[in-house]
Amino acid sequence: MEAATADKQFEHTESNVEIKENSEQPAEEGAAENEEVEKAGNEFDYLERNEFTSEIYKIEVKNMGYFGIGEFKKLLKNTLKLDMTKIKSPTRKEFAFVCFRSQADQQRAVETLNGYKWKGKVLKAMLAKASADPLHKRRSETDAAESKPKRQRTAVEATCPLAEMPYEQQLEQKTEEMSALLKKYTQELRRLNADAKPHLDKFQFNGVLPSPIVQGYRNKNEFTVGKNAEGEIVVGFRLGSYSDGSVEVAEVQQLPHLPAQAKWAAQSFQQLVRQSKFQPFNPVGNVGHFRQLMVRSSSATGELMLVAGIYSSNLSEAEQLELQQELKNFYEQAEQNAEHKCTSLYYQDVKHREAGQMVNPVTHLLGSTHITDTIQELQFRISPLAFFQINTAGANVLYQQAIDLAAPSKDTTMLDICCGTGTIALAFARHCKQVLGVEIVPDAIKDAEYNASANGITNCKFFAGNADDFIKSMVREALYGQEPGKPVDLIAVVDPPRAGLHNRSIAAIRSASAIKRLVYVSCNPHSAKRNFIELARPESKQYKGEPFYSKSAVAVDMFPHTTHTELVILFERESTTTATTTATTIQPEGVAKDATDGATKECIATSLATATT
Repeated sequence: MEAATADKQFEHTESNVEIKENSEQPAEEGAAENEEVEKAGNEFDYLERNEFTSEIYKIEVKNMGYFGIGEFKKLLKNTLKLDMTKIKSPTRKEFAFVCFRSQADQQRAVETLNGYKWKGKVLKAMLAKASADPLHKRRSETDAAESKPKRQRTAVEATCPLAEMPYEQQLEQKTEEMSALLKKYTQELRRLNADAKPHLDKFQFNGVLPSPIVQGYRNKNEFTVGKNAEGEIVVGFRLGSYSDGSVEVAEVQQLPHLPAQAKWAAQSFQQLVRQSKFQPFNPVGNVGHFRQLMVRSSSATGELMLVAGIYSSNLSEAEQLELQQELKNFYEQAEQNAEHKCTSLYYQDVKHREAGQMVNPVTHLLGSTHITDTIQELQFRISPLAFFQINTAGANVLYQQAIDLAAPSKDTTMLDICCGTGTIALAFARHCKQVLGVEIVPDAIKDAEYNASANGITNCKFFAGNADDFIKSMVREALYGQEPGKPVDLIAVVDPPRAGLHNRSIAAIRSASAIKRLVYVSCNPHSAKRNFIELARPESKQYKGEPFYSKSAVAVDMFPHTTHTELVILFERESTTTATTTATTIQPEGVAKDATDGATKECIATSLATATT
């Protein structure tokens, strides 16, 4: 998935209580900050702060039965039109907690759900207490047990647990892990779909391919601003999660997977924060200002982009402008004698996002607006929030494996679902008749269109929108772009975020009968196993269309020194009918068989344009 919504690779992010900050209290320093932190020492003190949290407006729903939480969410949002913010439900329990944005929404939910008949059950709904702050809860439990605290991990242990292992041994371990995971997948599928057995008997896993670069391969890093065990301000990686009671940050100079540019960026930003009057952000009490630093670097051009993440709820508008100017002045002066150079500088307002907001906004401060990198001998412009493969050299190997498995021809139309900045789409373009891509992040689509133009590629078309809504429209466009009477060669490639594709996307792919081959690129095969099963389940009310069966797979070690591995699987489905799908056998609803090609294409273009809007 090449999108800004979630960086796919292993990052150190905070697991905080859900809080939407909207106060604009002036920043305080020193003793004032300590006073605020002390006030946040109780497990429930966060409820008293001048900030929004949906934990205040929470209800409990009982007697639900064992139905999936997805079905319950549909009931709340689609059927009952309840404006909830989140659902929390333990696995295999008959109750759930639901949070809302206001007391009115909370009260309406209780009145609507209490006594409501659903799935043969009569629901019970009541007001619920807010959850305790996880950090203070864990610390209280530790204090009560009077237990000796565990030894804190080092930065290397937290981020590169395999760093001490020879690389050949790392590959052996990852091969064994992938083999075990795929074995579990095939065993589960054999139980669910008897027709899959002959296909699974032929399924081949071709091992884990090494990364061409093992040291300093990461071209993007997100550093946290905080303090170490000695109380010194540090820009680096968190050693644990907030929910585990840890807010300690460690420096990154010894980490083998970071390039010199990234280490310099962390150290220079650390110097800036230490000399600034503005404070590092502290999740204990949500005080302070400097929260994180995102660093993007290009091995092809040497460019270096810095995105300073600032928590602005404690800053006035004038103070935000003052901090932005401080950032500009520091890096303008630093460039004169620095070992490395910041070529692009951004300010990002990092706080809890508003409803419907996909990303935290950025403001360009200095230098160029983008950086450029190269994959498969193609140049790609990268904006601050667009996803780009973490390991550029490894991406060359990964994309070639995807192309080899898909085996496109000059008659092939490829659908790139979650296309991001277009890296996979453009890599496939030279092997295909045409490529159609969809991505939910508009800025990523702008980059994809620019990248196609910059590389002289004219057979790609990109759409901004939700993949669930676009898959059928793209299939129709591919079919009506085909010569009448000629068999359709349509393949799909998906490269989703760590959690995998939404089941609506899987359902849309299953129902698109013209798609015969699917290449699934997964950075977290453990999470994606759910998608693998959904693709191959027997046809049902939820998953219409013949199943896709896994044919072969190969893994690429995109993340040396870590436990993560990228997996590429080729899925194919065999039609039970003897008729060959052609461009003339499928008509969209409402279009007559003798409709002209021009009218049909106009209809599809209107459909795509409407979905984009």
